Amino acid sequence: MITLNHRYDFLPRFFRLALMNILSSIVVPLSGLIDLAFLGHLSDIRYLAGVTLAMVLFNYLYRVLNFLRFSSNGMTAQAVGADDREAILLVLLRNGLIALAIGILILILQYPLQKLGFTFLVGATEVKNAGIDYYNARIWGAPAVLFNFVLVGWFFGREMNGFVVLLSFLESLTNVVLDYIFIIRWGWGSTGAGLTTAMSQYLSFFVGLIIVGFYIDWSIVSATIQKVLDWSAIKATFKLNGDMLVRNLTLVSTLSIFVEVSSAMGTTMLAENSLLIQAAAFNMFVIQGVGFATQSLTGNLKGKGDSEKLEPLLKISILTSLFLSIPVAILYILFPQTVFGLLTNHREITAYISNFTLWLLPYQAFFGITWIFEGYFGGLTEGKILRNSALVSFGLGFVPIAIAAWYFHNNHLLWFSMSLTPLIGIAIFGLRLIETLRTNVENTTTSPTVVET
Repeated sequence: MITLNHRYDFLPRFFRLALMNILSSIVVPLSGLIDLAFLGHLSDIRYLAGVTLAMVLFNYLYRVLNFLRFSSNGMTAQAVGADDREAILLVLLRNGLIALAIGILILILQYPLQKLGFTFLVGATEVKNAGIDYYNARIWGAPAVLFNFVLVGWFFGREMNGFVVLLSFLESLTNVVLDYIFIIRWGWGSTGAGLTTAMSQYLSFFVGLIIVGFYIDWSIVSATIQKVLDWSAIKATFKLNGDMLVRNLTLVSTLSIFVEVSSAMGTTMLAENSLLIQAAAFNMFVIQGVGFATQSLTGNLKGKGDSEKLEPLLKISILTSLFLSIPVAILYILFPQTVFGLLTNHREITAYISNFTLWLLPYQAFFGITWIFEGYFGGLTEGKILRNSALVSFGLGFVPIAIAAWYFHNNHLLWFSMSLTPLIGIAIFGLRLIETLRTNVENTTTSPTVVET
């Protein structure tokens, strides 16, 4: 019988967590794709175009607010490692309150958000109207979406992986059934698609709460609730979430500027870059799953004070990331016409796309390593490091080169900026990594829900 060195005895847990995270990450985008698939078979194309337009707003909004999942994962994992049942529950309650508060605020501000968002989106009047119908229906799911971020992070922090996959598939299955009823049978068009998504998100939310009810210690609930509003802990929670919010804003802004600069180079270049970034996005969801697994285990090891396994965990995570990202990039490089021909039949777009596919190799490899580092420092709840790395990478790596790419209308420069950004992040993380590995991570009496300022 083969036995693992005790420093690597986390491997079965790591690969199980990574697989479940990858599955849940891939299922998440299915909600939007299912809506588009049903709308794409209607005779009137404006519904499909309108929903595609509105999804830009929701993608921006929810990508920025996804920090709730990230912070919940790391804080819960630390509490589990420390075997602190009260802290585990406090993470759910505090982050859940933040999620509901932001969700309700979005509902209150839904009209100005709609007016502002659609002002910057280009489309025919009838297309915009269809998009607004979708927005007006789907926006009511905001509180459920944000609380689901917390639930997913909390479940993964507790390594309750199967429940996350269950909720993800339940949401997608509900989407299929309701889309068929609302869009095909009842002819509600884009409004039906929006209602379908919102209702499936609430179903996932309520089922998630039921599962939580079976896995919390009800004997400590009353005493724990009284500590939810502890100011020092709330301040620490807000600080970590604030750092992650800034980090997410820089990531979303990077992609937005990338699209704008691509657009300035012409329609064909925009289409080519859109295909390239979408191809890379599929791989990103896979790598994010590995990053979240790294975060869960790092937090757990910190909570236990088991620092000697941090370095082996990081090595395995980075190797796994490269193993999953490099072969995919090589596939894109060697068979561009075949791969991208599946995404479009416009020859004018795919004819010269091979000129830029080589950039996917450094971009995906560097991005993969960066995500592992982010998972590692996220598990340590080092939000400040994540925030500063994102800001420096964006300000020094991406923006100057992207401006040059816009000025010279050079797509190679634009992709260089996209590849340089995660590379700078790796350098910053590497410098801070030395400090964390040299310093033993001690399991103190401080609640893992409190983050050092």
